[in-house]
Amino acid sequence: MGSVTEEDVASLIAAARRRTSRVDPPGEGLRERKKRLTRQQISDTATAMFLDRGFDDVRVADVAEACGISEKTVYNYFPTKESLLLDREEPMAAEIRAALGPGAPLGSPIEAAVRIIVRDVEQMYALWAEHPGAQDFTVIHRFNDLIEGTPSLRAAQRDMMDRLSQVAAEAMAERAGVDPQDPEPQVAGDAILSLWRIEFSAMKRYADGTLTPQQAQAKVVDEVRRAARLIDTGLWSFAMAVQGSNGKEQVKAAAEASDAARKQVMSAIRQARDAWKAAAAQVQRDFHASDR
Repeated sequence: MGSVTEEDVASLIAAARRRTSRVDPPGEGLRERKKRLTRQQISDTATAMFLDRGFDDVRVADVAEACGISEKTVYNYFPTKESLLLDREEPMAAEIRAALGPGAPLGSPIEAAVRIIVRDVEQMYALWAEHPGAQDFTVIHRFNDLIEGTPSLRAAQRDMMDRLSQVAAEAMAERAGVDPQDPEPQVAGDAILSLWRIEFSAMKRYADGTLTPQQAQAKVVDEVRRAARLIDTGLWSFAMAVQGSNGKEQVKAAAEASDAARKQVMSAIRQARDAWKAAAAQVQRDFHASDR
């Protein structure tokens, strides 16, 4: 397999961010398009420089000079130096609101979050597969090492995930008609954002070069789905499993059994509801018949 250069790493990350951003600006005008492309250029240039020289050794003024703009212009687009690299918060927040808020299709919010992540993962690994030499996944390790090795980036990423968790809590609370500060939406928001943490962790774990992009993608998606099933069926299955002798297998079996039980319960509820409606309709007909 061929090696991936620093330029390859930066271009792959930039292309991946563009491909996984599915919030298309409707009716975008020329001015808006120019601003969007300028913002992308700044972020792409900063990413390449950070990967090449290290985050702390690159100043915002250096990024501005490389882009041929003023430092003030950079700050007009990015409020902090860290946001030059962590630039996906806005589109992620829009996706979460669309998937979990009042206008979202009916269904489990966990499943809605999984659909977002699976699409991201599929597009990301498709990009790795297309790029010559990218199968060694250097891009994933270099990007993760940059964040994990820089305290300010780690803190910024943690703060970003906390804000996105609050976005999820507020979207679900609005849909349910409850206070977003209630414990239920707060815990649900944290649980849903943990799926993205599972995704990031799994991508790094399977970036050791022993798997093809397709195999790594399948592993990442499987881990996200397993985590989602555990959340969706209730953490009680985990609490029961860890008391046994084979925790890993019991967690998996308990989650699967709980999922099957949940589906049976939901089916029974639907059947009971249909039966109640039929009975109510019959009572109504009998009542009208007795009036004649």
